[in-house]
Amino acid sequence: MAGWWKPAQAWLRDVPEWMAGIVYVAAAVAAALVLHRILIWLARRATRARPEGTGAVFVERIRKLLRWLMIVVALAAVQPALALSRPAATLWARAAALIVPGLLGWGAIVAVGTVIDVMIRHADISVADNLRARRRRTRLGLFQRIIISIILLVTVCAMLMTIPSVRTLGVTLVASAGLAGLAVGAAAQPALKNLIAGFQMIFTEPIRIDDVVIIDGEWGRIEEIRLTYVVVKIWDERRLVVPVSKFLEQSFQNWTRQSSALLGSVFWYLDPAADIPRLRERLGRIVTANPRWDGRFWNLQVTDTKPDGSIEVRGLMTAKDASTAFDLRCDVREGLLAYIRAEMPDALLRKRVAYFSPSSKEEGL
Repeated sequence: MAGWWKPAQAWLRDVPEWMAGIVYVAAAVAAALVLHRILIWLARRATRARPEGTGAVFVERIRKLLRWLMIVVALAAVQPALALSRPAATLWARAAALIVPGLLGWGAIVAVGTVIDVMIRHADISVADNLRARRRRTRLGLFQRIIISIILLVTVCAMLMTIPSVRTLGVTLVASAGLAGLAVGAAAQPALKNLIAGFQMIFTEPIRIDDVVIIDGEWGRIEEIRLTYVVVKIWDERRLVVPVSKFLEQSFQNWTRQSSALLGSVFWYLDPAADIPRLRERLGRIVTANPRWDGRFWNLQVTDTKPDGSIEVRGLMTAKDASTAFDLRCDVREGLLAYIRAEMPDALLRKRVAYFSPSSKEEGL
């Protein structure tokens, strides 16, 4: 080892300082990258038994951060050997003062994101009764965005405060902070309004992830909840982006507020002479034989009469969620119409006309 190091030292003494500095930096970076690969390989082997666990997720997320952190540490270790001039040393210190808070903020974001994502994974919304899971996912998602926003703000402030000119400017602006706050508040009123509404949504919970809602005449599911807006996935794969404040200030329908189970209805307009008990019996067979029915309730009633002479017949049936209820209603509607067409054509609406012959009129006179 000593026989190899002495010629290297002699060669470094003979080369210019700038070239020796490049060699030191390159060697430090290469050593950091090699050590990084070794550590990640060991960490992956240690967590491969539980690939979906917190440890495995954290290793994959911290991989890039750890690479840059080890490079920074390696460069800091070789800095005394670079023989930098005073301006270069000052620039090096300024760069380090900017990079270190950024890496610390990055690490905090990774740690928070990993913990919350693992907690979100444990909230399974694929089960039938997923109200608690959807509530937990909604709260965790909003808390994650709030915490990350705070970390980003603190990190940026810490990085800027390391610059003397910016620090001096910040102290100067404190005197005029009131006027500046008023101006910024007036200019950013819509954004601040939605931001405050996002904080309010955490506690009031008018909507949750995967809730079925009707807003602006559109039926869809809550796909994503941000601090300032909500993404609603419409039934035809479109996305409706709605400001958060709209869910707090305007009325909308939430079909899964307390439970995902729903009561669906189907209407038929039939002739008054239709045999309702017979139709009710047939509807019961159709509903109970359908696997989408959840077994809670079904019914058939005459609910109204129309000016054109028809009667309104309403069928009710229950299902576990909105999508299943829609499919069940379509099946029941088609099934009973097919039965009426094949077995009870007299139930279809008929127009009745009274005809009087001239002779019958004269006899009446």
